[in-house]
Amino acid sequence: MEKKKWLTEDAKWGYLLVAPTIIGLLVLNVWPFVQTVVLSFSTTHPFGYFELSGVGNYTQMFSNKEFWKATWNSIYFCILTVPLGIFLSLVTAVLLNAKITGKTAYRAIYFLPMVVAPAAIAMVWKWIFNAEYGIINQIIGTKVNWLTNTALVLPACAVVAIWSAVGYDAVLLLSGIQNISKSYYEAASLDGATKIQQFFQITLPMVSPTLFVVMIMRLMSSLKVYDLIYMMIDTANPAITSAQSLMYLYYREAFVAGNRGYASAIVVWTVLLIGVVTAFQFWGQKKWVNYEV
Repeated sequence: MEKKKWLTEDAKWGYLLVAPTIIGLLVLNVWPFVQTVVLSFSTTHPFGYFELSGVGNYTQMFSNKEFWKATWNSIYFCILTVPLGIFLSLVTAVLLNAKITGKTAYRAIYFLPMVVAPAAIAMVWKWIFNAEYGIINQIIGTKVNWLTNTALVLPACAVVAIWSAVGYDAVLLLSGIQNISKSYYEAASLDGATKIQQFFQITLPMVSPTLFVVMIMRLMSSLKVYDLIYMMIDTANPAITSAQSLMYLYYREAFVAGNRGYASAIVVWTVLLIGVVTAFQFWGQKKWVNYEV
């Protein structure tokens, strides 16, 4: 009896083709994270030297009010951006899927913010939110300090984040909507279902897998937001404490204060937070995501 080969030729080619991705994942993601975990239990010194020091960084972190404020800011930013952003993206995707003239042009316009440099977006929106000359204050006829008021600074940043991401998320949801068979809608129309009924009974359940993926991506992006806050709010801004996220606090501790051990502990905490939120999503998706074809 011929002995069965452990690896077939197809399997060898398969492993060979995925090898660059796996190696890149290990070198660029897994190994740096392992180093970050080690640094989180260490005291760092100049020129890359460090020594293991136990849980001191975590003790300092959990007893720091600024850390808990940054954690709440990150969660609050998610609350501000994710529900409204996904709702607007879904509405936009449904409208772009309708039979209207110039659909391709509209799709390009909505997607445009994703290809614009974040620095350019921040510069434009800083002028829009300017207390003296901003177009918003000119319209409402008052002077609101959008970016220096501690109660308004994070919602203002959330507006920019939603505006930047709606087009990209809408395109993803649009691809999911277009994969829905038209026969469902034809049958529903024959049964007398309205457009709204078709949306809730057909479109929403059938696009739920894509919606689930978009929700995970948006939650992860919101929890680790950094560049938008960094570019929208100056370090001299009195509202910076009310707006700095966990990743902004990490940047400040790692590259300004030079405390890489403490900064690494912040990163590990952020990863655990994202992991808990993602696990909760995967647990909850069993109740509302429809994978039936």
